[in-house]
Amino acid sequence: MRRNLDAMRRYVALRKKLLGLDELHMYDLYAPVIKDVKWEIPYPEAVELVKDGLAPLGASYGEILSRGFTEGWADVFENKGKTSGAYSWGPYGVHPYILLNYQDNLSNVFTIAHEMGHAMHSYLAYSEQPYPYAHYTIFTAEVASTVSESLLMDHLLKTASERGKKLYLLNHYLEQFRGTVFRQTMFAEFEKIIHENIEQGQALTPALLRRVYRRLNADYYGPEMVVDEDVEFEWARIPHFYSAFYVYKYATGFSAAAAITRRILEEGASAVDRYLGFLKKGGSDYPLDLLKSAGVDMASPAPVQEGLDLFARLLDQMEELT
Repeated sequence: MRRNLDAMRRYVALRKKLLGLDELHMYDLYAPVIKDVKWEIPYPEAVELVKDGLAPLGASYGEILSRGFTEGWADVFENKGKTSGAYSWGPYGVHPYILLNYQDNLSNVFTIAHEMGHAMHSYLAYSEQPYPYAHYTIFTAEVASTVSESLLMDHLLKTASERGKKLYLLNHYLEQFRGTVFRQTMFAEFEKIIHENIEQGQALTPALLRRVYRRLNADYYGPEMVVDEDVEFEWARIPHFYSAFYVYKYATGFSAAAAITRRILEEGASAVDRYLGFLKKGGSDYPLDLLKSAGVDMASPAPVQEGLDLFARLLDQMEELT
């Protein structure tokens, strides 16, 4: 990751330019840079977009996916007393259930693809595996959901004709990379450092935690980012730090998904067969071996580098369009 931080710093500089700011602060990362795009997507249209985006996974996958949309897998809209957010869940032996709170925007279309990715993973694993081997681990869980999002993104980038919509898509994808790969790896490095301090018998004082966290933010975001003093306290509000070594799985899952998506789009049927075989295996093998069966070796840096190379290419496109 550190060998590829120049791309993150380019992205930070582009954000600063597009927002028209003299100084870029951490909170400015959450401000939209593409403001004038009106892209309302009603739920029926969103379903068709997701189905079209996932078409490269083949007819049998598409048939089950369509059944999921028509046979009551998803609770789609907001309702009084309903839990917020979105997730996929369900007991072994029945189809998965998906909770959504759909709004007519692009982000919610990607949420459908994400949760359907989880649901299809569960459905195929439950169909092929006995109960003890059907449930997959966190290390592989986010791969299927992110492959779905990545395939949808590829479809939308290829079909979007308006410059504003293409920019909107590119920014959405780059933000996913920033939040899921770069930021989560920075979190993981913070964890690694503080656990090493404990192993060496050093005290974890607030001053040490603040100093380490500030330095990492400065390293990852570069000189264009103003790292305010308040940012030094952010580590205290990250709930994942209280479940040791959880956060890196977001980055590995996203990287594996990017590599699998590229293989599906470039190789076609053979890569699809490997990927569907991976989904059907559920939790019946070690995670690294499951991903190897899908054509991705996460014991090497290659898939992570593939993802970072994609980030750089997408950034090139966004720089050209702006």
